[in-house]
Amino acid sequence: MITKEFAQHFAEEWVASWNAHDLPRVLSHYTEDFEMTSPYIVTVADEPTGTLKGKDKVEAYWSTALKKFTDLHFDLIDVLYSMNSVTIYYHSASKNSKVLEFFLFDSSGKVQKAIAHYA
Repeated sequence: MITKEFAQHFAEEWVASWNAHDLPRVLSHYTEDFEMTSPYIVTVADEPTGTLKGKDKVEAYWSTALKKFTDLHFDLIDVLYSMNSVTIYYHSASKNSKVLEFFLFDSSGKVQKAIAHYA
């Protein structure tokens, strides 16, 4: 079961990893076979389903995104949690939008599925 403290720590570390543009650090939060869904996957990764499966595919997508958005910066707004999931609410300065990102965790505490929602 995820605790409020785990959720807060995860969110702060996740945001710090992205703000450092440290892709290996970002990827350390995920399982090898995790699944990522985002509307940006359609345009950036040319995947019409908006979903990528596997760390290698998501790494390539995020690597491209980091090169495209060199000013990428997230500001944490709030963190919500449940039994085996965390939702991070943050502001994306590079896209000037609010984002909710849902993370489903496996029993080892790694993210196995993530879904990004944009305002």
